[in-house]
Amino acid sequence: MRIVRYTYPESRNLAPAFGLSLRSPWAGLESEIDRFFETALSGSTGAPLDNRFPVDLYDDKDHTYVRAELPGVSRDDINVEMIEDYLTIQAARKQKTGDREESFSFSRSVSIPDAVQADKVTAAYENGVLTVTLPKKEEAQPKKVSIAVK
Repeated sequence: MRIVRYTYPESRNLAPAFGLSLRSPWAGLESEIDRFFETALSGSTGAPLDNRFPVDLYDDKDHTYVRAELPGVSRDDINVEMIEDYLTIQAARKQKTGDREESFSFSRSVSIPDAVQADKVTAAYENGVLTVTLPKKEEAQPKKVSIAVK
């Protein structure tokens, strides 16, 4: 990810009017943010992690959901496993170009709270989007507490 440099409108830049050459206050911050994202998104060898994919986590009162966009992946080439408190999604995509066929594999593990019924996890794949539904345990669901009047 690269941050686009913000340029000030000409009317706000007073440095040329007074003959000053001021350094942008954002110059150091921009380079530090770029360095942070380059190291955060790279593996131990410095190569980008291209076998990972983004996932969305959200929940409601009864369920936690994990959604992953896997366009071009066949339903048969997706594997979802729940091991202890980790959900692992593995996928493979085959691409044929001319006489040659290439295969790309993707994998992502996400830490899931203990308050999930692992035996009732379901997954649905539609239009390139995988949605994994993780039902919450009964004791983990919020309960309304009534306040008594004294």
